[in-house]
Amino acid sequence: MTAHSERITALQQRLRQRGLAAAFLHLSRDIFYFTGTSQPGWLFVSPSTFHFFLRSGLDFAQRHCTLPRDRISKKSRFADIAHDCLGEITRDMEIGAELDVMTVPDYRKIREVLKPAQIVDVSSDILKQRMSKDALEIAYIERAAQALESGHRAALELWRPGMTELEASAIVEDGQRRAGHEGVYFVRQTDFTMGRGPLASGQNRQEMSGVVFTVSGCGLTPAIPVGASHRTIQSGDLVIVDIPTCVGGYHGDQTRTYCVGQPSQRTLELHQALLWVSDELISDISPGMTSGEVFERARYHAECAGILDPFLKFSDGSMAHFVGHGVGLDLNEPPFLSRGGEDDITAGMVLAIELHVCDAESGMIKLEDMILVNDDHCRLLTLTERKLISVSAEQLF
Repeated sequence: MTAHSERITALQQRLRQRGLAAAFLHLSRDIFYFTGTSQPGWLFVSPSTFHFFLRSGLDFAQRHCTLPRDRISKKSRFADIAHDCLGEITRDMEIGAELDVMTVPDYRKIREVLKPAQIVDVSSDILKQRMSKDALEIAYIERAAQALESGHRAALELWRPGMTELEASAIVEDGQRRAGHEGVYFVRQTDFTMGRGPLASGQNRQEMSGVVFTVSGCGLTPAIPVGASHRTIQSGDLVIVDIPTCVGGYHGDQTRTYCVGQPSQRTLELHQALLWVSDELISDISPGMTSGEVFERARYHAECAGILDPFLKFSDGSMAHFVGHGVGLDLNEPPFLSRGGEDDITAGMVLAIELHVCDAESGMIKLEDMILVNDDHCRLLTLTERKLISVSAEQLF
């Protein structure tokens, strides 16, 4: 049995537990997770069988999909698909769908076709199943981490005097692409985009546009107010680079803070304290904890390090309510390491530990790393050096 068939079997067990007659899945990330291809269509899963119906791209899908050939076919009309799978009588059925990302027109369409069946959400079941990564998924995330490192190596080699944030970002992005980054990323949220990811220098590090609840940068225009701007990087600036990667459909997430020239003593102390908090937290995380307990441990270590006041703070006085998140087929996915979180930490999870401090003197400093949770320890997956990275002012000016 292939990994994709095993995943479908696990979903079938969950459908039986919930008493659902079937589920129809349409989101590309979920289709890819269960079939090995992201070609568009509907994946029908019942407690006893499954079938993948493609709208187009059948030949392409057959080259990549690991499901048996007799479980893949081309059919585009949902009414025909539902009739083939369920027949004409759907009374007393509960049928699952990914309601968190389904558009209103699509929901109306399937409700009309499936009535009088009740349509219920299965997204949380799928996301919970996706939280634990197998060996192949981890391998792709490790390759995404390598692409992250390639982008940072390019920055150290090629950042030059008088560069704008946009030019600096383009160098990082080029290094990532040449290392296999697929040039996109996925977030399970409608109408969301942030360009290629945040790069912010100087006062722009304090920007938080509202599109993302973290350092956002200004972007090039108000149309996409996240990411690098046309600002010229100055001597003495801190520069935050938080540009993600995607390899084989799986993401890499990492943030590093650079200093152009000599950092202040306060900046060095804050970054060293933040790194200590991150190290202590990573050492603490183990299966059996809850996501909320991880958040509280982070705050405990920040207090021990003497940085609780600026810890997780933004320049407007608001506070972040999480210290990390899962990483996988979506850049940000469960579990979310948030205040009061109830998700159980389990072996096989890949987590981004996302920490920052902000005070009036040094502004925003951020550090983010990916870890793999094992039974007895956590393994660091990100490769770029974790200290405050110095770029000589002579290199840029």
